[in-house]
Amino acid sequence: MSTANLNPLDLKNPAIRTLHLAWVAFFLTFVVWFNHAPLMGFIKEAFNLTPQQVKALLILNVALTIPARIVIGILVDKLGPRNVFTGLLVASSFICFGFACAQSFEQLALLRFLLGFVGAGFVIGIRLVGEWFPAKQVGMAEGIYGGWGNFGSAAASMTLPGLALLYGGEHGWRYAIATTGAISLLYAVFFYLRARNTPKGSAYFKPKKAGGLEVSCKRDFYLYLAMNIPMYLALAVLVWKLTSAQIALLSPTTGILLVIGCVLLFIYQSRQIWKVNAHLFNEGGSAGLINYRFRQVAILDVSYLVTFGSELAVVSMLPLFFMEVFGLSAVKAGLLASGFAFMNLAARPAGGWVSDKLGRRKTLLGLMTGLAAGYFMLGQIDSTWPIAMAVVATMICSSFGQAGSGAVFAVVPLIQRRMTGQIAGMVGAYGNVGAVIFLTVLSFVDYSTFFIVIGVSSLLSLITTAFLTEPKGHVAEVDESGNIQLIEVA
Repeated sequence: MSTANLNPLDLKNPAIRTLHLAWVAFFLTFVVWFNHAPLMGFIKEAFNLTPQQVKALLILNVALTIPARIVIGILVDKLGPRNVFTGLLVASSFICFGFACAQSFEQLALLRFLLGFVGAGFVIGIRLVGEWFPAKQVGMAEGIYGGWGNFGSAAASMTLPGLALLYGGEHGWRYAIATTGAISLLYAVFFYLRARNTPKGSAYFKPKKAGGLEVSCKRDFYLYLAMNIPMYLALAVLVWKLTSAQIALLSPTTGILLVIGCVLLFIYQSRQIWKVNAHLFNEGGSAGLINYRFRQVAILDVSYLVTFGSELAVVSMLPLFFMEVFGLSAVKAGLLASGFAFMNLAARPAGGWVSDKLGRRKTLLGLMTGLAAGYFMLGQIDSTWPIAMAVVATMICSSFGQAGSGAVFAVVPLIQRRMTGQIAGMVGAYGNVGAVIFLTVLSFVDYSTFFIVIGVSSLLSLITTAFLTEPKGHVAEVDESGNIQLIEVA
């Protein structure tokens, strides 16, 4: 395959076919993950839900995704993308069937919580696509995968209400949700039959130990532990929201027990990380074939927290923002706000493509600068602005953010091949952490301050990105036969 150009229409190329298999699988995970949102009106009426119960379902839908991305990252590195993606699609399809058949709010809540696991599907394809494309193309390939797959949530919003009405009757919404589960199940079989972990003749490198990333020195070990803390704090914030007076899904006692559970889970994960890296603390301990510094992963964590985290947060609040600031109807506000998500189709691949052409660090620096300027501009919007200008401003800001997400994952597959799943899992989890942080900020401040806070966060991320090291030369990996292979990353 030429390393100069990537043609997504070249279906004779096995790498391109694999790319399409991957993004469609990711697309379907997002359809299933967000299939309840556009049907919430039907669900609210069927179960006579209160506004607090609706908010609880929305929170529960994302609660499990943060730890799930870590778990999926470990599994994909050990078992391979083909097996893990197939298993995730099958499992989520049956949970989806259960949600469609739920008879009480408690059942809805439990099944929605479990469906949060499907939100980790993104991690799997990052490793799969990284296996099939060379360094000079991997940015654009990952951008196409992420951008087109992310469109699954928008596709669900556009099609499922109409599908529910087409089925008709009081159970039309159930049939619509069950349909997404059936499609997921059928595609799981197709994916398993057609997908392969690596090109023919290439080795699939696996980490020596499961349970955590291998790092190169004691300093990286401590930084790795520290970077896990924000993920558990985000989980604690979600628990706090579910125990708040506004939602009150959990009792204060249950909330305390869950927070204690988060602490115990952090301790358990820290112990697993210690087991993987304990040799660094032995006299004469060696890092072995470790070709990266964990600082690189930490910088990408922060970058994705701002780019994708702000995207998730803004998509959640933008329709209401347009309604309240400009006095629009819910339909018009939702239509105008959809432009923010639509930019993913082109912006994310563009961010990866520019990274391939101009360099990873330089591209990310430029996009972070544009993102900061974009959010400071959104912070100035008020009712005196022409609506068209406000929509253009949101789309410009969205372009920088989503291109930034593409640039982040143009770097991830080049850090250490055998741990790409785990690295992608951690970086991806930070996107959800960012969404929790920014939406929590929004609950205390006005819209203008909300946008400015994200702008300041973008500037802080810009500073950390200045310390990102451009991947150079080759990384070394050991195959199952013990042979050392060099993988080009420049």
